[in-house]
Amino acid sequence: MEAKIPTKDPFINKDKQTPHNWQVWYRSLRPHTLTASFVPVAIGTALALQDGEIKISLFLAMLIASMLIQAATNMFNEYYDYKRGLDNEESVGIGGTIVRDGIAPKTVLTVALCFFAISLLLGVYICANSSWWIAVIGILGMITGYFYTGGPYPIAYSPFGEIVAGFFMGVIIILISYFIQTATISYNSVLISIPISILVGAILLSNNIRDLDGDKKSGRRTLAILLGREKAILFLAGMFVVSYGWIIILMGIEIVSPWLLLVFASLPKAIKAIRVFKANTLPIKMMPAMVATAQTNTQFGFLVAIGLLLGYWV
Repeated sequence: MEAKIPTKDPFINKDKQTPHNWQVWYRSLRPHTLTASFVPVAIGTALALQDGEIKISLFLAMLIASMLIQAATNMFNEYYDYKRGLDNEESVGIGGTIVRDGIAPKTVLTVALCFFAISLLLGVYICANSSWWIAVIGILGMITGYFYTGGPYPIAYSPFGEIVAGFFMGVIIILISYFIQTATISYNSVLISIPISILVGAILLSNNIRDLDGDKKSGRRTLAILLGREKAILFLAGMFVVSYGWIIILMGIEIVSPWLLLVFASLPKAIKAIRVFKANTLPIKMMPAMVATAQTNTQFGFLVAIGLLLGYWV
């Protein structure tokens, strides 16, 4: 006879009564999105390697802290969307930790805050081995991660979500990863961070295109809603064009080596994203387009890092 789950278990949503396990928590991290924090750290470190030796311990500390902050942001998103009544079991593209797996909302929030606490400890180590000014930027990034979906005026519900996410997870992470290794910021590191920033923003825009109808009903004012579906898809295509074109420009003015043309191997994913978005209007049908957009960012970023390393070694 199957045992019943105690109704007073603080880790379980009493309305769902679903046991928690590692698979549930793994899904709550939205692991497929974490490359958006891994890639900028890899690029910033690859850039630093061109200017001298790097410290693996700082690379790992920065990598883990960045991924924990992003995972915590994903959990905050899960928590506050549930609290506002925006998520249900049929919602597309969510982690579903609360509405499907039955984890208590307070537990999700607590785990997110614990991730922030661990990131703070890693930040202390990073600052102690580089500069304490990093602490200011790091704390600002954590505050932004919380208010991205938390607080009375969530950034994600406004037209500025793509800009904020792209700036912090593209420009800022790359520059910090570079700075903690070299104690400086180079002109090249700023220029190379631009297309990564754009593609991180593209992930958010693709998410908002998929959720456009539901977001409009819930009162959000995302960029996709302001532009409308067709113009938002064109805007997304433009983000792809600028990102790839930026690499060609940097190569033309000899900022980067021709090895960075490797990024064009990721172009089919960008093309797929636009084609799927144009051909569908149902959220579930647009999921492959959102996945392809995230894969474009991942592949593009990894190929930038590989191109930088090959330009240094070859």
